Amino acid sequence: MRSLSLLFLASLLLLAANAGAQDQAYPLTEPGSASQVQVRPPPKVFEFWEYEAEAISGAYAMSNGWRLKVDSRSDGILAQIDKRPPMRLVAVAQDKYVSPDGNVSMEFNRGTRGDDMLMSYVPDKRTAQVIVVTAKAVLAQR
Repeated sequence: MRSLSLLFLASLLLLAANAGAQDQAYPLTEPGSASQVQVRPPPKVFEFWEYEAEAISGAYAMSNGWRLKVDSRSDGILAQIDKRPPMRLVAVAQDKYVSPDGNVSMEFNRGTRGDDMLMSYVPDKRTAQVIVVTAKAVLAQR
């Protein structure tokens, strides 16, 4: 019987603690007391023109000995390294193209003469590694 009365007292104490929580002040809602939120329009979507991809089409000699061939497409480029299968990259900014999975990125028209290219890629999805390779346009084919 004694344990039952102790249980009853404990439950009364819990009820009293919850009643005190209801007396706390609510967040301020009067005019001028709330935080301000500014809403801005989304950034302008990059508008891709196919002639931009045509301007970077051609062959590139990469710093690691690979050869890169770039062909223009209606939404970006098709890049092929040596005899590997071609990769489709979409335009995300002027002179910047990215693979749909985000693992390969290429930036063109770099350097003082605009004939350099920078490629970064993830060689293995299981590791946190990004490899960066530079390339120079082969003028005879570009």
